[in-house]
Amino acid sequence: MKSAFFLIVVFCSFSAAIAQELTPRRWSHLPLDTNIAGIGYVYTQADIFLDPVLQVEDLELEMNTVAVRYIRTLEFLGKSSRFELGQGFQDGTYKGLLQGEPARAHRQGPTDTVLRFSSILYGAPPLKGKEYQQHRQSVAANDTLIGAALIVQLPTGDYSENQLINIGSNRFTIRPQVGVTHQRGKWIYETSASMWYFTDNDDFWNGSERQQDPFWAFQSHVIYTFKPGFWTSASIGYGIGGQNEINGINKDDANENLAYSLAAGYSFTRQFGAKIAYIGTRTQTDKSFDSDNVAVGLSWVW
Repeated sequence: MKSAFFLIVVFCSFSAAIAQELTPRRWSHLPLDTNIAGIGYVYTQADIFLDPVLQVEDLELEMNTVAVRYIRTLEFLGKSSRFELGQGFQDGTYKGLLQGEPARAHRQGPTDTVLRFSSILYGAPPLKGKEYQQHRQSVAANDTLIGAALIVQLPTGDYSENQLINIGSNRFTIRPQVGVTHQRGKWIYETSASMWYFTDNDDFWNGSERQQDPFWAFQSHVIYTFKPGFWTSASIGYGIGGQNEINGINKDDANENLAYSLAAGYSFTRQFGAKIAYIGTRTQTDKSFDSDNVAVGLSWVW
């Protein structure tokens, strides 16, 4: 029973860490009344490390994720703001050795829906059309923005309390977020911090209750723009916390993860663009996981 509880906690923690999402240009100034729709694919490969006493060895994960996202910019309380809606679908296989014998588990279904609302609190006045273009030209050499956001992850993903491994989390995750971005010519420097707050899962495996401490995540990006619509970025992130309790028993399983990423984006036209990224995560503990993720995406603007 203890082994099973530990395994499911590792798998749930893995899903949360992948969702740390190193995302450059998230605080960019966009014109009002803009719509952006995107579709992306992510391939994930991970090695999961467990205590030898659990008799689970060589545990690996291969995950395919297809996700769609919609963004709408607007003015809120006199500030440039945006609303985002994201939804994914995953197909993944876990395989390894259980007591020396090959074992595997396959899961397929929708992920939890993610909502995000953000506002630029300093800089980036709410503009559109020629006024927006003139403002961006006037601040291109030196511009600083400060923003805040609230992200809510809904418990809409595929979930069953009778399964040790699930795609959905069966709980709400609330993430307040703050960010600062500074542009100097063709270079942009971004940094942000967020706190993940988890509600309780009262229908954890076999009717148990899962509680989790807050998880803190930090990320920074350096972005270089070769020309309008063509950019590259290098990113680094760090996450810590998220210790679990199962039925009131502390599992002593706090996460500590280092993440890094390289990405590039290109706009073929004013309305159509593409992005490719590599994201790696490396655990700083001896009972967690390492992962490699390759993502490609397409977006349309109108």
